[in-house]
Amino acid sequence: MSAKKSQQEACEAYRAAFPPGELEMFRADPIDRVGIPAVAASLRLKTGTQFATHGHGTTPEEAEASALGKLAESVFTETSLRAHARERGTYRELARTRGPSGVVDPLKLCLPAGSPYHADMELTWVTVTRLTTGEKVLLPEEWVATRSGQLQGRTPLISPITHGQGAGLTHEQALTHGLLELFERDGNGLRTRALDQGVVIDLKDAALGPELQSLLAHCERLGIEIIPKLACTDFGLVGLYVVGRDPALRDQPMALTACGEAADLDRERALHRALLEYAGSRTRKAFANGPLELAEKIAPPGYMDRFLPYLELEDEEPRALQAMADWAQLSAAQMRSLMEQRVLAERGRMPFASLPTTPNPGDARQRADVLVRKLTQAGFDILVADMSPTNHSVVSLKVIVPGLEAETMSDHRIGERGVAKLLARQDPLAGLGKPPEGAQRVRLTPEAEERLGGPTWFHSRLAEAIVGRLYALYREPERHTAQLMPRQRRYGGDPS
Repeated sequence: MSAKKSQQEACEAYRAAFPPGELEMFRADPIDRVGIPAVAASLRLKTGTQFATHGHGTTPEEAEASALGKLAESVFTETSLRAHARERGTYRELARTRGPSGVVDPLKLCLPAGSPYHADMELTWVTVTRLTTGEKVLLPEEWVATRSGQLQGRTPLISPITHGQGAGLTHEQALTHGLLELFERDGNGLRTRALDQGVVIDLKDAALGPELQSLLAHCERLGIEIIPKLACTDFGLVGLYVVGRDPALRDQPMALTACGEAADLDRERALHRALLEYAGSRTRKAFANGPLELAEKIAPPGYMDRFLPYLELEDEEPRALQAMADWAQLSAAQMRSLMEQRVLAERGRMPFASLPTTPNPGDARQRADVLVRKLTQAGFDILVADMSPTNHSVVSLKVIVPGLEAETMSDHRIGERGVAKLLARQDPLAGLGKPPEGAQRVRLTPEAEERLGGPTWFHSRLAEAIVGRLYALYREPERHTAQLMPRQRRYGGDPS
C-alpha cells in the first residue's frame, strides 16, 4: 500500500470513529513562509467540549493524518476516561491486597521534588495493562489523564500531561508513537530549552537521503539557518532537536521560538522528523499564539466566531497563559535576543555520522518489538492504558513507563535517572545530603537512594530562576488564549 493511500485510510478511519460533533480542518501553513504542509483541526462535540490540534507532514495528506491522529488521542482519552472505573485506596493497603506487582509504587513515577506523598495517602487509581504479561495493574489516575478536568480524585500527585499518547490503525502503530515520545522527553528534559547544552550536529559531508536534502535546501534558500542539536543517545536511539535562525522574519515573532524534537532508532529518520516538526512548530506557534488578525486571514470565513466562544481562560494553567501572553508583546528583535541566549547557543559539535543508528528498522510491529526489548532489557516496566473507541476501529493508547522522566524544569518532577544525570555533570540543580535553602528532597524508593549514594535534593528555586522567561517553551496554553487574555475585563485588559 502506498503512503498516500495509507494516510487516506487513516483519515477516513479517524473521521468515522469520532463521536458526533462539528469537525473543522484547514491548511494553516500559509501563515508562515516555510510552506511545509500543516493542518489546524478542531472538533466541537455536541456536549460543548472542544478539542484542537495541529498536524504537519511532507504532503497535505500526511499533515491531515497527523492532525486527525492527535485529535483522536485527545478525544478518545476524554471519552474513555469518563467511563473508566476508579478505585480509591492507599498504596500500602492496595499493595497488601493485590501484591506489589499489582499496583505501581508512586515513588517510581517521578514525583515532584518535595511531594507530600506517603504510602498511607488515599489516591484514586485506574486499571492499566502490563504490556509484557497482560497483567492488570493499578496506577494513579493522573498518569493516564491528559488534563485536570478528567480527574475524579481530590489529591492528584502531578498535573496530567499528554506525553506517551499514540494513535493509529493498529496497536503497534499507536504503541510505537507513544514509546518514541517517552524516549524523546526522557532524553531531552535536562538538555534542551532553558538547559540547552549546545551540542550542534554537524551535517557537513553527511550522507543524507534526497527528501531530507531537499528540505534542508528549501530552508537555506529562504535564508533560514537550521540548527540541529543532540539531546542524547540513550538506549541506542538518537534523540535530537532542531531550532533555527530566521533573520528575515518580522511579523510573526512566535515562529522564532519553533523547535522540532524526535527520537528514533534511525538517525536520519529522527533528523527528518525533527526538521518537519520544526517547520510545523513555526506554523502552529504563529497561528495559535500570534496576532488573531493574522490567523483570521488564513482561516476559513467565520472560524473565529465558531472557535473563540468555546475557550475558557479559567481552565488554562495560569503560569503558561501569562508566559505566552508576555511573549505576545515582544517584537521580533526582542524574541530573537531571548532565544539567542540559550536556545540557539553552540558549545560544541558532533558529526552526524558519529551518531548511532539502526537503518531501516522495519515496519511498526518490528520497530515496536525493538523498542520494547530495549526497555525490558534495561529493567523498565511498560504499562498501557487503552483509550480506543469500543469497536477498536482505530487504536488510541496512553503509554506509561515508570522510571522514564519528564517535566523536570516545568513541574520539578525528577527521579533517579534525572538526579544521576545532574550529579554526573556536577549541575548545581541537584545534590546529595541535606537540601540547601530553596531545594527540596527528591522522592525516591530506598533502593534508588542507595544506588545514588543516599538521599538527594533538587533545587526548585534555582530551576525557577533558570527557566525564567522561557517557561512558554515548556507549556503552551490553548490555541488563541494568549491573545484573548489581555482583552478580557477580568484580567485587567480592554474588553473591546
